[in-house]
Amino acid sequence: MVFSTNREWTPPEEENETASEILPGKQLLYIGRQSKQRAGKTVTLVSGFNGTEEALGELCTTLKKRCGIGGSSKDGEIILQGDCREKTKIILEELGYKTRLK
Repeated sequence: MVFSTNREWTPPEEENETASEILPGKQLLYIGRQSKQRAGKTVTLVSGFNGTEEALGELCTTLKKRCGIGGSSKDGEIILQGDCREKTKIILEELGYKTRLK
């Protein structure tokens, strides 16, 4: 809608078009290791997450706390400092996610 002369008219409420939450048991997360374009430093990448950015951030925070390391979530991936693939796999499976190592 661009313009309306009716002063009493209100626009219809828009539905939230957020990504629907998929249960952890139905998601397959891929855990891999990468050191390219990171000045030789190794990082653990968790990809394949389907959900909102907020849910991704919460999962990232949980992994960082439980592993005791730093990291971030960016572009639908979780980036954790260091090679902690096995520990990350155990934590994600405890949370109910299906995992696969790359």
